[in-house]
Amino acid sequence: MAAFALNDTDWQVIRDRMRGIARQHMLTGASSVETKADGSWVTAVDHAVQAAVQSWLATRFPSVGFLGEEMTDAEQSVAWNACLSGEQALWVVDPLDGTSNFRAGFPVFSLTLALLNRGRVEAGLVYDPVRDEMFHARRGAGAFLNDIRLDVRPLPEIPLARCLATVDFKRLPKALACRLASEAPFGSQRSIGSVALDWCWLAAGRIQVYVHGKQKPWDYAAGQLIALEAGAESAQLNGPRDAPDAVLALAPRSAVAAVSPTLMDAWMSALS
Repeated sequence: MAAFALNDTDWQVIRDRMRGIARQHMLTGASSVETKADGSWVTAVDHAVQAAVQSWLATRFPSVGFLGEEMTDAEQSVAWNACLSGEQALWVVDPLDGTSNFRAGFPVFSLTLALLNRGRVEAGLVYDPVRDEMFHARRGAGAFLNDIRLDVRPLPEIPLARCLATVDFKRLPKALACRLASEAPFGSQRSIGSVALDWCWLAAGRIQVYVHGKQKPWDYAAGQLIALEAGAESAQLNGPRDAPDAVLALAPRSAVAAVSPTLMDAWMSALS
């Protein structure tokens, strides 16, 4: 089957619709909460957003498959394998990235959507409804915040010791987390609780380096593409640099990123 390609008009319509769905459901405040098998939270808003996104995409693009975070493992595997085989392209969606933040009233969460062909990310968007910020990219076409192009390459080069780092200590290997906490190689550290926005804030130059120990495709597929299209570099811990056309895996992965090759070298060295 031929790869599914987005035209400019469809991509604009998708962004507008995702913005509308997110603002309709995610700015309403309190929501009923359940605990999933892995101990994480899921709210009625997670379910409502995923249902709305899936329904709209199925109507508009009936030939493209769907994988949402709130689907069962078996459903996710079937959808993923169909994409890898080339049977169909695939929408990958996290309806509410930052559920713990949302539940607590901490205003950092997002809706994220990526389009994959044969496991490669072709397009991605991350929408922050609180700030009305739509980060988006298509492979080879650059990254944008709303209508402003993002490019970290012209940013002034600063040493790692002065960088603002986003570090998710909870999911890092314990020895590495303890070392980063006690002997920080960076200037200052944050953890905002939304993987997708971690990547996007790096793409916008709001942070300079990033590390996370365990994220799944719906967490990172769109955000990583946005960061790479903005000129950032990424890899897994102790791994080679990521390519924008790399084939993703359904299994969780670690993530390391920086806004320049020089910083990436220093950051990877500090993490090794």
